[in-house]
Amino acid sequence: MPTHCNTMIDLSHKQPSAGARFSLLIPTWNNLKYLQLCLKSITRNSAFPHQIIIHVNEGTDGTLAWVQEKGFSYTYSRSNIGVCWAMNAMRRLVDTDYIVFLNDDMYVCPGWDTALDEEIRSLPDNRFYLSSTLIQPRKFWCKSVIAPVSFGEDTESFREEDLLKHFMDVPHGDWSGSTWPPTLVHREMWDLIGGYSVEFSPGIYSDTDFSAKLFLSGVRYFKGVNTSRVYHFEARSTGRVKKNKGSRQFLLKWGIVSSAFMKQVLYRGDPFPLRRQKERSIKPALWRSRMKRIWVLFSGTGNTTKLWERENRLVP
Repeated sequence: MPTHCNTMIDLSHKQPSAGARFSLLIPTWNNLKYLQLCLKSITRNSAFPHQIIIHVNEGTDGTLAWVQEKGFSYTYSRSNIGVCWAMNAMRRLVDTDYIVFLNDDMYVCPGWDTALDEEIRSLPDNRFYLSSTLIQPRKFWCKSVIAPVSFGEDTESFREEDLLKHFMDVPHGDWSGSTWPPTLVHREMWDLIGGYSVEFSPGIYSDTDFSAKLFLSGVRYFKGVNTSRVYHFEARSTGRVKKNKGSRQFLLKWGIVSSAFMKQVLYRGDPFPLRRQKERSIKPALWRSRMKRIWVLFSGTGNTTKLWERENRLVP
């Protein structure tokens, strides 16, 4: 599939729900069963009405017809344009102050939105980036995720009522380093940093880049909210698409490897608020990043013009 936006994007804007609190942006790519379950969870488990905006990539599995039939606001591309273009397209339809990024293979649990709302109301300004806490059925490397805790690995094996009874059983805690969805940001901050960087299309490391842009803009409040919980099937749509070299792009853009940025700048997965008497030194990580960047540039893989052209298929 192409990794650049080579197609027109259609938009269909419906009136938002009366009193909508958040605008939920959900990109989807021929994943109708998961999308339907995601939207069912929003209807069933949300305390507030929310504006729902869906980006339909291709939609050849019946997604487009179903979204149109149900009357959702949506954007549509005839080919898969990836996350970055999709998110920026959906932003044009946003009617509320708060933008939530949800994957189509996520199921929101009761209290997910009230916990985020309470967090927002406790803050003095809009300079924040919040995440819900994920529950995943398979082992995962980051401490921010509750895993492995399985309530089913796909829509067929999903134990919905079991999840609703036990989703808060595993103790966790608030955590630092909000990066990947579900995420919440104020529309003013989104617009200030220019949304998602399309050079990361189809989207690998675009979420880390989004956090880096927020950090550069002055945001320091990156918090994962424990009581806002979301079950994530990990349907892995990314496995069906040709990936961009996101880690290399992040290094060339920011001058630091993404792992060091997450671990030593945002402290992703560490308890929130941070409780350390002495900050970790980032100098070794920056030195290693410089050495890696030099290697990438001199190895011939770091020419940004050729990299952009090759990975977006603008030249043979």
